[in-house]
Amino acid sequence: MNLSIKNAPDEVVHRLRRRAERHHRSLQGELLAIIEAAAREDRPATPADILAEVRRLGVHTPSEAAALVRADRDARQGG
Repeated sequence: MNLSIKNAPDEVVHRLRRRAERHHRSLQGELLAIIEAAAREDRPATPADILAEVRRLGVHTPSEAAALVRADRDARQGG
């Protein structure tokens, strides 16, 4: 199925493109990931979920993890 979002504000599109780049995805891939996450049943992450995400991100050290957290926080704060 195809979905369409019309009249998206330029700033929202810009932030979504930056988010997609951070996740090494196309804009389309990032939007699908956001929709899939929103549609999932709310449940706490399992240790296996967390480990899979760490591996997906390629995090190997605590300093790499801290850098990712900082970048995500700064992006949400517009910095």
